[in-house]
Amino acid sequence: MPMYQVKPTSGGDIKIDLPTCMYKLPNVHASRSDFGEHAHQNGEVDPAMQALEARQDEIMRRLYELKAAVEGIAKTVTTPDADLDATTIPQQGSASTVLTGTSDLDSLLGKDPGALRDLVINAHPSRPPLSLLVLHSLLCQRYRVLSTVHVHSSIPAVAPPLLTCLGPRHSHSYARQHFQLGFTLIWKDVPKTQMKFSVQTMCPVEGEGNVARFLFGLLSPGPREAAAATLSDAWVDTALFQLSEGGAKERAAVLRALNAALGRSPWLAGAELSLADIVCACCVRQSGSAPSAPPNVQRWLKSCENLGHFGQAYALMH
Repeated sequence: MPMYQVKPTSGGDIKIDLPTCMYKLPNVHASRSDFGEHAHQNGEVDPAMQALEARQDEIMRRLYELKAAVEGIAKTVTTPDADLDATTIPQQGSASTVLTGTSDLDSLLGKDPGALRDLVINAHPSRPPLSLLVLHSLLCQRYRVLSTVHVHSSIPAVAPPLLTCLGPRHSHSYARQHFQLGFTLIWKDVPKTQMKFSVQTMCPVEGEGNVARFLFGLLSPGPREAAAATLSDAWVDTALFQLSEGGAKERAAVLRALNAALGRSPWLAGAELSLADIVCACCVRQSGSAPSAPPNVQRWLKSCENLGHFGQAYALMH
């Protein structure tokens, strides 16, 4: 039973229309839809749609042209600084195309007609890789090498000898197809010497010793005797990590080991000059240990100099 009752204040027959939405807006698609239906029935095309399609076709055309251009460049250029001039390519049978050692490079580096095999080496000018300069001289003796030196923007300036450390500029450097091998040295602010050969399929080779091993492989492509190869690698690591980066005691210990080894053989890893001799001789000179070196080491250093390939590298230390 309710506590109290209240009489109604209005009649119960009033009807109120309740809204079905909060507010209404006119249909903005009605007129455009009607036009599109009319245009479709009469075979007409919306100008806005026609302009959009034309713009898309133009963009696709330009993309295909760029793709074709990049593919064409990739077939003839594999290095970032290549400047192949097709107008200077000699005719077949020309004397300039008769080069020695091409088959060796094809077997070592892979056959890539129409593109210069360019070895791009980045090095810091405060730590010039002397062993690589010696190897460059040996490569020039065997192959036709295009040698160039550049300075990266990360280095404000370098001494003039560093700009000519690979020798004078070749008179035919504009015609890259006349050469078998490119040797590009870039003085750059890098923590370690690094080399880039194939920028598309090969990661950079870091460290002077690893780059030196790669370059020496181009000079002696034949199979190496395992014991001699291991001994040579050991001397390379000893020179770079103890002579170049070690303290006075470590350098003295390496000099004693060199003196003992050179007392048994004229060279460090066999009867002929090897990579071990090149790297060790450069590190002895670069560390300043040559004047106080033992007798066998002094004789060995003189033998290296007499070969004639160390002069350009040693000139950087003066």
